Amino acid sequence: MSPDKITTEQVKSFAYHLINTKQVSVSTINQLISAWKILQVDILGNPWEEFRLKRPRREKKIPVVLSRDEALALISALKNIKHCAILSLAYATGMRRQEVLNLKLGDIDSARGIIRVVQGKGNKTREVPVTSALIDQLRTYYLKYRTKTWLFESHIPGTQYSETSVEKLIKSAAVKAGIKKNVSPHTLRHSFATHMLDKGINLKRLQMILGHSSLKTTSIYLHLSSPNGFVPDLLSSND
Repeated sequence: MSPDKITTEQVKSFAYHLINTKQVSVSTINQLISAWKILQVDILGNPWEEFRLKRPRREKKIPVVLSRDEALALISALKNIKHCAILSLAYATGMRRQEVLNLKLGDIDSARGIIRVVQGKGNKTREVPVTSALIDQLRTYYLKYRTKTWLFESHIPGTQYSETSVEKLIKSAAVKAGIKKNVSPHTLRHSFATHMLDKGINLKRLQMILGHSSLKTTSIYLHLSSPNGFVPDLLSSND
């Protein structure tokens, strides 16, 4: 059949077949619709409104969140002071993996109890509160490693610690701690946000700490929070 003879109903039927029989992903269906649009608009010169297909919404997955005990067990499972500092910082501040790795010593303001996240996601800069206990932990780590450029560096001085290394160390920590959940570096960010809501932090304040552009993004953690939950000292920050 010539491509210009294909009807919208035929494309819909094919999409339903892929969904129901082949169980393809939402992204695959969106690719099909994009190809259909290119055929109709760019190749055949037809008005899109006559052939428009509604794109399916992506499934919103619930983030993996650790309990407070699991988060502390995960960090405690690591004996290396650098590895422990990386995960402690990620959990106690909710910073993204790359934001943690981009930190320099000058970004830590111990007098004010904050860390300045310079050009985080979306090139936005923000300030994140930290506890004195975490600052002491980072100071102890630094006095041992004396890094040159980045707060966390690889075995080569002046070279940034890699994202892959963080991924490996958190997977290793989960195994050592006996945690069966599918954890990733972002799991600590999800856990931080959920536990801060447990503590009673204002949602708008949490949005600012996490660096979300939209409050809607932050509000997903409302579904994961347990208002009566206990929050460990690691998260007792100046909020």
